[in-house]
Amino acid sequence: MRIDVATLFPEMCEAVLSESIIGRARKNGCFAVQCWNIRDYTLDKHRRVDDVPYGGGRGMVMQPDPIYRCYAAVCEQTASKPHCIYMSPKGSVLTQKHALDLAQLPHIFILCGHYEGVDQRVLDEIVDEEISIGDYVLTGGELPAMVLIDTVARMLPGVLPEACCFEEESHFHGLLEYPQYSRPAVWHDREVPPVLLSGHHQNIADWRYAQSLAVTEANRSDLYHDYLKKK
Repeated sequence: MRIDVATLFPEMCEAVLSESIIGRARKNGCFAVQCWNIRDYTLDKHRRVDDVPYGGGRGMVMQPDPIYRCYAAVCEQTASKPHCIYMSPKGSVLTQKHALDLAQLPHIFILCGHYEGVDQRVLDEIVDEEISIGDYVLTGGELPAMVLIDTVARMLPGVLPEACCFEEESHFHGLLEYPQYSRPAVWHDREVPPVLLSGHHQNIADWRYAQSLAVTEANRSDLYHDYLKKK
């Protein structure tokens, strides 16, 4: 998979994408990421990419032309049209299923907005979908873009040791993950559940499933009832 990120702050994105599991997977060639500075595509001698909004109001709006030029440069380089995503609080909320669908695509272009947003005309011209990471507003699209890349990239071949590393986690099958324990067996007078020390694989699997049901019902009743409806 190839991922291109159009942003005003490429160094901010690179700092995240170069670290930890994602950074190692990127270095090992499991997927490719390139961050593009939108300012490099403005014709303004002062490298401005924003202007006041028509109709009045506070703040600045990102202009359409630098964004389009950046997008066109990526399309020209790859000789194909990527799936274009605009990170926006107005978009559909990101889910594990949606991330899994995106992980099947060969090429994603992510646009990070800033200020008061992006001129609607370029969104209408190039964007295939808008995605939000939650019902709140941030100062820019860079952090949401990093969240999107992380959740998509970790499901690509070679990023994690095995598919079970993400298939047995929260949300993948509609339930939240069961509690996890490690050594020591007793800590602050709190014991690890005996079934996990039994070595009986089926009993452990049954316990984990029951715990997932209980955790989901307690923390996310909406997911719990949706899961029961689908069974």
